[in-house]
Amino acid sequence: MARDVEHQFWYNMRTGEVEQGFVSPAPDRVGPFQTRAEAERALDVLRENSAKWAEEDAAEQ
Repeated sequence: MARDVEHQFWYNMRTGEVEQGFVSPAPDRVGPFQTRAEAERALDVLRENSAKWAEEDAAEQ
């Protein structure tokens, strides 16, 4: 069973730190992630998703 969003992990884009819960303002956070390890990979996940979406957009044109 998934934990509620408030207690999951977030990556703070401003500080580069992983936080648990709503520590920082929403504009600074990326997430939520189920585990600290997933949140630590946030930038990699964002890059992977951006590349995938760019490829999908290019294929549609």
